[in-house]
Amino acid sequence: MRHLARVAAFLGLVGAVWIFWQGHPRQVFGLMRTAGFGLVLAGLLHVLGMLVNAVDWRTLIRGRRPGLASMLHVVWIRESVNNLLPVARIGGELASFRLMRALGQRAAVAAATLVVDLQLTVISQLLFTLVGVGYLLTQSAASGALHLAGNVAWGLVAAVPVLAAFAFAVRASPFERVSRLLNRVVGGKLAALVGTSSRIDRQIMLIWRRTGVVVRYVFLWQLLQNLACTLEIWAALYFLHSPVSFLKATALEALIQAVSSAAFFVPGGLGVQEGGFVLIGRALGLDPPTSLALAGARRVRDLVVFLPGLVAWQLAESRVPVAAGKRD
Repeated sequence: MRHLARVAAFLGLVGAVWIFWQGHPRQVFGLMRTAGFGLVLAGLLHVLGMLVNAVDWRTLIRGRRPGLASMLHVVWIRESVNNLLPVARIGGELASFRLMRALGQRAAVAAATLVVDLQLTVISQLLFTLVGVGYLLTQSAASGALHLAGNVAWGLVAAVPVLAAFAFAVRASPFERVSRLLNRVVGGKLAALVGTSSRIDRQIMLIWRRTGVVVRYVFLWQLLQNLACTLEIWAALYFLHSPVSFLKATALEALIQAVSSAAFFVPGGLGVQEGGFVLIGRALGLDPPTSLALAGARRVRDLVVFLPGLVAWQLAESRVPVAAGKRD
């Protein structure tokens, strides 16, 4: 898996360089140079989205909750690891689990909130993508928007089984079932794991039974988080002297999120993200240099937000007590 991630990163980097080379690099870097520090400010707006994520994640925790600043710190590290390292969007969850344990959360509670957060995020992202598809359907067919909308719509149809699997997993006690199977394979040496897995499944069910919390998470907190990410795109285009309406920026962000999620196996979405900006930008009326400059603005965000997040992760890991890794 590690070697596969490295190959994907290398191929993605080659693809990104090729896309930039084909997209009039002088114009692209000229636009970014003109925008200057504005792209840094646009990137820093991502902190608003992380703050909302910290708030909504806290609502999933039953009982004593970490402070908002602590949750923001965990969200920052999770996103930094997932976006910059070849961990297939899993390493960030593992890192945040350890940090949640260090904050005093029980293992079952920490694991359950991570699982439900992922489940609800996928659901809300599919709904958000529908916003982008809906906007594309209002555009001229000559721009290629309808063709792109059709492709994205088929992608959403293909994602329906994922939602069905999530719904089944909530009631099927997946962690306990898998641990019992492994316990039988090794001759009963993992009995303790079965107990822990059972507690995780029970905590997941308890969270899903809090209907009000789940509904607010998807339709309020995730909506606010997506709008905060849209503000980042809108501001970047403003500083690139290509202002668009907030609705168009919302459609662009929704579709880019879908592309980035589909390319989770490519570290940082290298190449895929740049190609997505060009394809979606063209459908929304942006020329390739502007689209690539916008993709460059997203890389600026990685440098000013996520790179320091990796440093914060190393510092946090050095302070995680040994007890954080022990069972409840």
